[in-house]
Amino acid sequence: MIRDETRQTALLKDVHDWVRAVAHPNEDRVAALDEVPADIVQDMAARGYFGWSIPAEYGGLGLTTEELAQAAMELSQCAVAYRARVGTNTGIGSEALVADGTEAQKQRFLPALASGRATGCFALTEPNAGSDATAVETTARREGDEYILDGMKCYITNAPIADLFTVIARTDPEQPGARGLSAFVVERDTPGLSTSAPYKMMGQAGSPVGEVHFTGARVPAENLIGGVEGQGFRTAMRVLNKQRIHLAALCTGPAIRMFDLAMDHAEKRHQFGKPVADFQLVAALLADCQTEIHAARALVLETARARDRGEDIALQASICKYFASEMCGRVADRAVQVFGGAGFVADHSPIERYYRDVRLFRLYEGTSQIHQLNITKQTRARRAKAQEKAEG
Repeated sequence: MIRDETRQTALLKDVHDWVRAVAHPNEDRVAALDEVPADIVQDMAARGYFGWSIPAEYGGLGLTTEELAQAAMELSQCAVAYRARVGTNTGIGSEALVADGTEAQKQRFLPALASGRATGCFALTEPNAGSDATAVETTARREGDEYILDGMKCYITNAPIADLFTVIARTDPEQPGARGLSAFVVERDTPGLSTSAPYKMMGQAGSPVGEVHFTGARVPAENLIGGVEGQGFRTAMRVLNKQRIHLAALCTGPAIRMFDLAMDHAEKRHQFGKPVADFQLVAALLADCQTEIHAARALVLETARARDRGEDIALQASICKYFASEMCGRVADRAVQVFGGAGFVADHSPIERYYRDVRLFRLYEGTSQIHQLNITKQTRARRAKAQEKAEG
């Protein structure tokens, strides 16, 4: 749903121009520093990028899902570090509060996230809880007006620099599954909370990912999201269903960028007296990229519209994330092939960096294999429900 075409067009133009004027020229700088420099972070904050999907009453832009998806496709047409720096705030790091937070929690935490004064992250994954999100072992024990958290989280984007942590922990040890989980917002200065140094990773330089450790961390009971125990898994799934659409858009942007680079190279690179784009096998690689990008964009935007209409999009969101992340990987591989040897040399083209950066998309927020299982599970459930209705 686009609420104001004029405003949305202006936002997209601002992002489009910023990516080309600021993000692209600084990609090597970000990679060398392994961080997004403070001046660029401040610029993004001033432009409101941190608060895109946070409601306007808490300092954000309150973008609809479709508006957010369009903006994400523009912002992600550059090195992944940029969108990761703002993405947790305007996505997975704030959505639990937006979806299920109490009014007091929203007023207290969302303005800082929307403005970029605070950086958020979503701490769900553990060594034994990833694909099985109900296997969380981090515990939260009520003690008076506080909860005592013990455990650890791993592979958490922005954990090393985060100020606010949305944490899923087990409040009921007698309930081993989803019903025993609760969600908390935990502040950086909480005694007993510590984070690791950023991991050394295959790609995504400038996007810090690390561990979160809780050792008798005392969290005020008022930081229990929604004020109710046992709702943590539901909150996590609400966060992830929206975020999977957001992430699918963030997979589509890099694919667009890689395709543009591959097209430029294929037009300029000459062999046998003509551009390599004239050769049928190269043209086929480019055509496949363009076709899949268009398919992903259409899928993401239609699913975003369905969510804005209030429809159940659990199946479609999973399809989006699965297709767009796999599509992005295929485009990356084809782009390297179009570049030939230049695509493998970091000094010659950013394609080498993008190739490594986008590999992670198929792993986080549900691996492709988990989404395949989920798609089939959701499909079977819907078929059974439809059959039951027809027979009833």
